[in-house]
Amino acid sequence: PEDCAVFHCRGCWAVLGDSLQLCGQEPPGLGVLICFKVTSDVAWEDSLLVGLEGSLLGCAYYLLSCQSCGLAVGFILYSSGSDLAYLRGLFCFFKDSIICYFLQNQMIIEASKVNFPAVTLKE
Repeated sequence: PEDCAVFHCRGCWAVLGDSLQLCGQEPPGLGVLICFKVTSDVAWEDSLLVGLEGSLLGCAYYLLSCQSCGLAVGFILYSSGSDLAYLRGLFCFFKDSIICYFLQNQMIIEASKVNFPAVTLKE
């Protein structure tokens, strides 16, 4: 498929996931890629953080980081309001922390500049 991409850490180019694991549309203003699975290069701690501002205000989440370089690359939502409830337990990569390598045309593009085809959790 022409839209297949591998997601890399912006800091060290470790492979964090791929577009075959995309499972939802990003909420407006959040700037994330939502995935079912990630690679073993993604780490998270047992301690919960609480959003104090922005789109994650009042949400509890686990911060995802790159196992290789320690860069914060996303979050796993633990609790939220009803508007973000569908994200709970999924891996959400910050688009600003991810680089996409597209397999078919061998191009490297910043995730914040990519629009992947619409995917819903039902699919």
